[in-house]
Amino acid sequence: MYKKILWLEWKSFFRSAAFTQKIAIKILIGLAAIYFGGCFLILGIGSFFIIKDVTNQDPVVVVSQFLIYYFLMDLVFRQMLQKLPVMNIRPMLILPVTRSYVVHFSLAKTSISYFNVLHYFFFLPFTIVLYVQGYDPLSVTLWFVAMTALIYFNNYLNILIANKDGLFYTFITLLGAIAASQYFGLFDITIYTKPIFYALFDQPLTVLVTVALVIGVYYMTYKYLLGQLYLDVGLKKEIAVAQTENYTWLNKYGTLGSFLKNDIRMIRRNKRSKTTATMSILFLFYGLLFFNGAIDAYDNPAMHMFAGIFVSGGFLISFGQFVPSWDSAYYPLMMTQNVPYRDYISSKWWLMVIGTLVATVLGSFYLFFGLEIYLIVVAAAIYNIGVNSYLVLWGGAYTKTPIDLTSAKGAFGDRKAFNVRTLLISLPQLLLPMAVFMAGKVLLGTYEGIALVALLGVIGFLFRDKMFNLIVKTYKTEKYATLAAYKEKN
Repeated sequence: MYKKILWLEWKSFFRSAAFTQKIAIKILIGLAAIYFGGCFLILGIGSFFIIKDVTNQDPVVVVSQFLIYYFLMDLVFRQMLQKLPVMNIRPMLILPVTRSYVVHFSLAKTSISYFNVLHYFFFLPFTIVLYVQGYDPLSVTLWFVAMTALIYFNNYLNILIANKDGLFYTFITLLGAIAASQYFGLFDITIYTKPIFYALFDQPLTVLVTVALVIGVYYMTYKYLLGQLYLDVGLKKEIAVAQTENYTWLNKYGTLGSFLKNDIRMIRRNKRSKTTATMSILFLFYGLLFFNGAIDAYDNPAMHMFAGIFVSGGFLISFGQFVPSWDSAYYPLMMTQNVPYRDYISSKWWLMVIGTLVATVLGSFYLFFGLEIYLIVVAAAIYNIGVNSYLVLWGGAYTKTPIDLTSAKGAFGDRKAFNVRTLLISLPQLLLPMAVFMAGKVLLGTYEGIALVALLGVIGFLFRDKMFNLIVKTYKTEKYATLAAYKEKN
């Protein structure tokens, strides 16, 4: 039976409408997978000797100290990026195939996920190095088994909590809180977790605990999915209390005001848009990595401007990259109406401008790092409004990925939205302000470099009408290709 299901999955993959499209994306994703696999492999081989030379401590003890961060970050990245394997199970439910069989097969598919395999590029070489360095073979072997069990514990736990958005925010908050508390010397969680993880090596029988954990979470995930495996699951509508949101103060702006009202309602009412707006707030704190010298590689003027773009433009980038995909559910209907494209684009632009201005005001706490730092944030905000807002909207015309507003997945982006044209359009968003700032700083001075970046934004704002004409023309050219993409189901 497994052979038959595998054969059906294989044919489904090659017969899908997306298989022959975006070959460049698949190649780039493959190259990225090889790159990260190579990085983990190098770390797995070299970390033992690096740790021993730098700290003069037992590398197993040092690795055990930071495993709590390793597995928490793994879980967070799985929540953000890992696409859970799915099966078209409805045809199978009327065939003599047991539901438990289908669930076990679906869970087995997750075992070969890249997010699981990637960890072996680190732990397997590290384990081999421990063998070579004369560590007890039994302890090393059982420690590797324990690490494998914890990897799959995260895998099945991710499936179990995939639709519980509150838990995702909890993990993000927890990871940020414990990292910040340790960095500022308030509370060091590794004091308590290091003995636990080191016990997996020092006391080999503790591996049974990790095996029991992965078996337990597998069983819970299995029972949860089994309970969802019915034809009528999800057919019953949830009853919610309707709330009236008129925003009558926008009526004076005519069609533009109507689009703005729709966008505000969409952000407030839908899970995906609300998550994107919430997550864009995290970009406000992105500059902390760059402005306080926490990471030496980031402590340079060019990277300060890089951070300024994200601090002020978090909402602009995260929301704007999916215009018009936010309206994919009713975009075909909207295109049958007498809708002025310019008003539609203008409404999105004004929404991004408002988001940028709000972020710039909220980011005023960067004055703590000095006036120069905050001026970089302000200049980046002006550049975002005068240049990046157009680039984001222009690139959106080539993004033909429909959005499910009821799901919070992909709040940071969607790999299916990537294409060469959007990549080329997005390059000036970051590289141009960094280059202009550095040129101005070297030739004239720091404040002059900041002023040049702001000047680019002002010039872009003055050419707003011409940029809107270009964007509207592009949207009209891509109109029918976009409609076809939104109608595609496979």
